[in-house]
Amino acid sequence: MNKILTIAIAFMCSIAIHGQDLLSSVLGDSTAESMTKDPVFATFKTTRIVNLPSIENTAAGVFDFKISHRFGFLNSGSKEFFGLDQAYIRLGGEYGITPALMVGVGRSSYQKVIDGYAKLRLIRQKTNGFPFTVSLFGGTYLQTLNTNPDRQVLFTDKLSFVSQLLIGTKISDALSLQVSPTLVHRNLTATTAEKNDVYAIGAGGRIKLTKRISFNGEYIYVLPNQISTDFKNSLSLGFDIETGGHVFQLHLTNSTSMIEKGFVAENAGDFGKGDIHFGFNISRVFTIVRPKEKK
Repeated sequence: MNKILTIAIAFMCSIAIHGQDLLSSVLGDSTAESMTKDPVFATFKTTRIVNLPSIENTAAGVFDFKISHRFGFLNSGSKEFFGLDQAYIRLGGEYGITPALMVGVGRSSYQKVIDGYAKLRLIRQKTNGFPFTVSLFGGTYLQTLNTNPDRQVLFTDKLSFVSQLLIGTKISDALSLQVSPTLVHRNLTATTAEKNDVYAIGAGGRIKLTKRISFNGEYIYVLPNQISTDFKNSLSLGFDIETGGHVFQLHLTNSTSMIEKGFVAENAGDFGKGDIHFGFNISRVFTIVRPKEKK
């Protein structure tokens, strides 16, 4: 399976590079403008598309405080005020160590999970240069709520891990796309029929509507025969609204969990049956260490 994902990624990169070279040969490469290879910025508005990590990093010396919230399912009916009587929340923060490296921590009320992760940018997309930004994302999750009361659970059984390769491109000022081959490892599964290693491919995109508003969407396809048939693929749609130092993300999603272990491998909501959460993410940045001025 790892070989298949590696071949697919290499194939996509070769197509994009070949296409770019072909376009350059047709249009010509003689002008000074066509020779510039400036880094591409603001592919997405924040470090999450909706649930999926985006290729964006928190800037060096900046702390990004995150509040993520999900109400209950819309189809829960009037007795639950169509989900508004229920709430799940995750509080977290991210810090940029260098322009290419950031770390983050968080705690979720759903299953009482503590998470920690890091993201490393390997290469940045450049105008008239390499067509993708490529990053590595890795996370560790500790579930403190015991969902198997009839079973002895060791500390190591509570741990899960995720590895993702994030490949994104800003096609134009209005359109950005990303694909995320993903591996989730769970030390303990609910049944022996479920795999400890779960392979999936996430895809997301952003369409810029105005200077401060964009429409976002993402879908996570889990390869067959790995998880319970009760679990569904994650689908999320929403809007990003930027207001100065804040980014508000309003969305509809069938994912209750706000961590990779949950929304990739253990997502119970069926979007087609109305198992849809209204939720939001709030991002607020604070500059902790200001960059040194160049002399």
